[in-house]
Amino acid sequence: MHQVIALDPGTYRRHALHGPDRIWAETNCYTDVVIELLHGLGCEPSAALAFTLGVDFEGDEWTFFKFRDADLEQLYGWEVEELAPWRPLLEHVEEQLRQGRPVLVEMDSFYLPDTQGTAYRLAHVKSTVAVNRVDRDARRMGYFHNQGYHELGGEDFDAVFQPTQQVHERMLPPYIEYVKRRREPLRGPDLREASLGLLRRQLGRLPDRNPFESFGPRFEADLAWLMQGDMETFHTYAFVTWRQFGACYELAHSYLDWLGGQGVPGLDDASRALREISESSKAFQFQLARAMARKRAPSLEVIARMAECWGAAMDSLRARYG
Repeated sequence: MHQVIALDPGTYRRHALHGPDRIWAETNCYTDVVIELLHGLGCEPSAALAFTLGVDFEGDEWTFFKFRDADLEQLYGWEVEELAPWRPLLEHVEEQLRQGRPVLVEMDSFYLPDTQGTAYRLAHVKSTVAVNRVDRDARRMGYFHNQGYHELGGEDFDAVFQPTQQVHERMLPPYIEYVKRRREPLRGPDLREASLGLLRRQLGRLPDRNPFESFGPRFEADLAWLMQGDMETFHTYAFVTWRQFGACYELAHSYLDWLGGQGVPGLDDASRALREISESSKAFQFQLARAMARKRAPSLEVIARMAECWGAAMDSLRARYG
């Protein structure tokens, strides 16, 4: 058996960023798993959320937001390195865990029991997990995924690791990363000041144009074919648009609130504006689903209001910390 830290899925308490009061219960697979991995290893993930301010509309979807490797290294002493798979996956995972390194790896949610009711034994969906523990003999794996820490075993263990190498010749190896912890994470005032430095740097990376001014016309054009689609089309489209930026700006709101709680002034107005975007995106997603069912296009006034909120938030942040 190999593990990085002793954790029990039954007693593990998820981070507040995955608490019951969230607007968006989940963000995306990579961001969620890193939140819980940081939390599980005793670090504060909120400090590294400056990257959420810089997302943009990329033409057909919003930025797939994720923690920046450089930020993780600066705040927590983490180096996230890609692993080149040349041996069976289980052997790679065991090797890295033996050295105290969690392993981030793409797995099939069809075999991840924490996705019960959505993908588990229902759909083959790629998702990133962070492996903390494996026991080859007992056929058990402890892993971070989505909103918490979980365990799988038995047939699911065999399916995700394929220990007998019964794989199809066209199956490509998964993308694998491992976390090397070079030094102790920053704490207290040092963490706050380093995070504030990330905020200032991120303000220099904001989109050149208000992203909602780009998204509005494209979404209006997409409605022509979207209204003719089914619910599967809706969920696919919403995930990369309304849900993507809605969940991201809720994290951005939480980030500014965390800084405010650390004594950093002048963030309240921007925080409220970003929360309004997140709340509005969640409400509109439900409206869009109903509109598609009725084949009646919804009003798009909300996008203009989101553009106002984004502009006000970024102007406020730039004026004080840009």
